[in-house]
Amino acid sequence: MNQPQMRLPLRQDTTLAAAVTLPKPVQIVDLFAGPGGLGEGFASSGDGKHFEIVVSAEMDPVARETLRLRAFYRLLKARNPECLEDYYDFCNGKSDRPYTAASEPEWEEADAEARCITLGSEKGDAELDAILDERLDTSRPWVLIGGPPCQAYSIVGRARNQAKVDYRAKEDPRHFLYKEYLRIIKERKPSVFVMENVKGILSSKIDGQGIFSQILQDLTDPNAALNDPKPGTKYRICSLVSTQSYGPGEDVERVDPRGFIIKAENYGIPQARHRVILLGIALDEEGNVPEHAWLEEFAEKVSVRQVLGDLPKIRSRLTKQKDSDKAWYREVADQVDSLQAELGERSDVKLAAEMDVVRRGLISASLQVGSLRVSRAVDDGKTGFDSLDQWYRDGHLDYWLNHDARGHMPSDLRRYVFACTYARVYKTSPKGHQQFSLSGLAPAHKNWESGKFSDRFRVQLEGQPSTTITSHISKDGHYFIHYDPWQCRSLTVREAARVQTFPDNYFFQGNRTQQFHQVGNAVPPLLARKIAEVVAGIVYQQVSRRNGEKTFDEITA
Repeated sequence: MNQPQMRLPLRQDTTLAAAVTLPKPVQIVDLFAGPGGLGEGFASSGDGKHFEIVVSAEMDPVARETLRLRAFYRLLKARNPECLEDYYDFCNGKSDRPYTAASEPEWEEADAEARCITLGSEKGDAELDAILDERLDTSRPWVLIGGPPCQAYSIVGRARNQAKVDYRAKEDPRHFLYKEYLRIIKERKPSVFVMENVKGILSSKIDGQGIFSQILQDLTDPNAALNDPKPGTKYRICSLVSTQSYGPGEDVERVDPRGFIIKAENYGIPQARHRVILLGIALDEEGNVPEHAWLEEFAEKVSVRQVLGDLPKIRSRLTKQKDSDKAWYREVADQVDSLQAELGERSDVKLAAEMDVVRRGLISASLQVGSLRVSRAVDDGKTGFDSLDQWYRDGHLDYWLNHDARGHMPSDLRRYVFACTYARVYKTSPKGHQQFSLSGLAPAHKNWESGKFSDRFRVQLEGQPSTTITSHISKDGHYFIHYDPWQCRSLTVREAARVQTFPDNYFFQGNRTQQFHQVGNAVPPLLARKIAEVVAGIVYQQVSRRNGEKTFDEITA
């Protein structure tokens, strides 16, 4: 049987002249997996031939359902493509379950791969250890990926914690879930690990001590960090976008933490998502690690409009009153008329003129209500980038999945249509009470005029990457208003998923709130695939050197 040929990603100053082959794909263990953003990127690298997921561990049972369904899709593609129709029949509403008798073995394997496990608990840790004992072959190269929960590190999360009178950071177990990740590194010795977290981890402290510096030191020498006197595998922690790195025993104060921040919008992701991503590489017997590529920057920024503009236009439902197409149109039109009249009195000519354009456009706007499945035309969803179209689109889908808008109150429809129109005129989202100064726009919030909530309502600007999609999108859509005033709503799950670069055939399970939460917590899969290509090169070098083959410099000379 012919084995797939696997190529090294290039450093910025080299040209590929040879390839490295491995007899089997590299094993992946995905901890704190969420709906599978990181895992999707790794599993799709090299047309699905570079890596294979051994286990994905996630504590949320609904996110685990999404993980299992996606694992099933990948297993069908790799092992039983004749039965992919079973998956698409489920997506297209032709079947109430994703598998048949012919594809049930892959469904059972997906069930064994995607596991609902609470890491950090005695039961969860024991369950994970048993799975790794059974499924992980540590004689082969393997890679650990994942990111411990970020609520304790995020700026918003820390602000909430500080408001609690009895909160003690050192007693918050979420600060130390990375030690579960560390335990697996110590005991199972991955060739490489990738750990992701929010930018707030760089400034987070416990008893005045920086958490990030401690994490760096712990990750380089897991045995010492966990008080094991025996020598173990040590690691160098590297950046994927800069020369910053840190190794065992080095002065951690000389590290610039900002060098580990990846700004996703620079790498073809339509979102200004800034995250800390650490690349840990096992030291060889001489204490060295292979050189590696950096992430390759995309030629131009990808905008919200490019990834959302070709999706079906839908309206929200009305809340607090009976909903219908006619009632929705009347409500939005009345709000526009009222705003336009007040703008005329204030002599804001530009905004009043654009509001008139919006009002006239409403007459011809015939919008359907969104749904779990919204009809899809053959050419829907193009972005203007061939590479992105190949990543997102799937001609086997008859529907757009998870494309259902929240219901909105009339007061929010007023704010949304005003904010969208304002953004069209001034190319920025309006902020605070000074710009939301027309009648009926101020929310019932006693601190509205304090300036602390100036971004309470935020339009995603059509010509720019979006702001960061977060789990807060599951609670309300005010931070994620669609740029189109004629749709007058917040983003749908599918739109948020596109901003996160989930492929269109990624079917999120659970109710809409649960779907939003999954999307907001995920790592963008397309960014993860780019990281996976870098990791592939490192692992192939490690294997090549171990087998006495050519060095990286010789391979790429």
